[in-house]
Amino acid sequence: MFDFLARLQRSAIFVLVVLTLGAVVAFAAVSHLVTRFNANQQARGRKLFVQGLHDMSSGNPTAAIESFRAALVCDRNNPQYQLNLGRALRDTGRLEEAESYLSSLWERTPEDGTINLALARVAAKRGSIEDALRYYHNAMYGAWSSDADANRRKARIELVEFLLQKNALPQAQSELVALSAFLPNDPALRLQAAQLLEQSQDLPDALTEYEKVLHLDHANAAALAGAGEVAYHSGQYRTAEHFLRDAVHANPNDAGSRAMLESASLILATDPFIRRISDAERNRRIEAAFSKSGERLEDCAKSKGISLSDVSNAGTPFLAGVARSGEVPASDSNASPIFTLHSHWLSMKPQLPRLRSAEETDLPDTIMDLVFQIEQQTAMDCGQPQGVDQALLLISHNREAVDQ
Repeated sequence: MFDFLARLQRSAIFVLVVLTLGAVVAFAAVSHLVTRFNANQQARGRKLFVQGLHDMSSGNPTAAIESFRAALVCDRNNPQYQLNLGRALRDTGRLEEAESYLSSLWERTPEDGTINLALARVAAKRGSIEDALRYYHNAMYGAWSSDADANRRKARIELVEFLLQKNALPQAQSELVALSAFLPNDPALRLQAAQLLEQSQDLPDALTEYEKVLHLDHANAAALAGAGEVAYHSGQYRTAEHFLRDAVHANPNDAGSRAMLESASLILATDPFIRRISDAERNRRIEAAFSKSGERLEDCAKSKGISLSDVSNAGTPFLAGVARSGEVPASDSNASPIFTLHSHWLSMKPQLPRLRSAEETDLPDTIMDLVFQIEQQTAMDCGQPQGVDQALLLISHNREAVDQ
């Protein structure tokens, strides 16, 4: 009896050992199969991911979406697949779905510069200035696996371009000031910053940035043209002439710079308040400007069907008295501005010979004030002038800056 029990006990142990070994072998086999299955799935996922990248580079984000989705099925926790799916969805306009995938990634790694940049681009697509500012700034100050400075600079430039598109000029100018402060001495990067500053209408800083480019690359045609254009639109025609002359020399086919150069040179040759000219030259310019403004008045009146004959007869007692006294006649509230200005012009005409008198220190300003008023009014009533009239109109906008 005891012998039988001993044999039975040994048999049970043997069976248990066999079953245990069988279970281990089966578990190992299943584990191997699972590992191979996962490896195959991951390999398939990588293949689909590569296909998706190819579709994106080929300009087919719709096909890329399907590839990235299938890749995610194969490897659900792969952040690269999720990131690129979000990008593809964004590029096809499916912004809510894209934001859902990208936000999930952001919650895991909110400091990641790449993810923040992707979310910033979604916000830009939606036109949200507030969200774009937040995510672009996160990208600028976030963590990057490589080329951190270049990526942060790229993110700020993208933000500036978005703000310019939304006409948010003060925000764009602030970002550009921050960008310029940390730019390396690279002419191409400095030129890009100068052009963006010009687009943001920050003309003083744009001119400074163009000058930095020229300090690094003296013959940079784009910087010469940009500096000349900014100076021209700032009313600094002496500076504009300098840069534009060099720009035309560097690029003779630059028609825009050539036209601005001709205009700037004409302005400098027309303005009677330019420094370093003689009194005789000043008086000649004032008389020429006065005569030209009279012609402009007559042409404008003719184009508007306004008759100036009632004030053209200098022999009438009223105008004769005005001519003797030099006083400007009172304006008729019912008369057109052109009619009134013409009467003022006629009353001022007899005063021109007194320009040569040393006592008439205020007369040049008085005459030119009338000339500028005429050019401004005729520009409003009859359109933008050309030639000398255009030069006089531009001088009138900022007399003090012309010779700078």
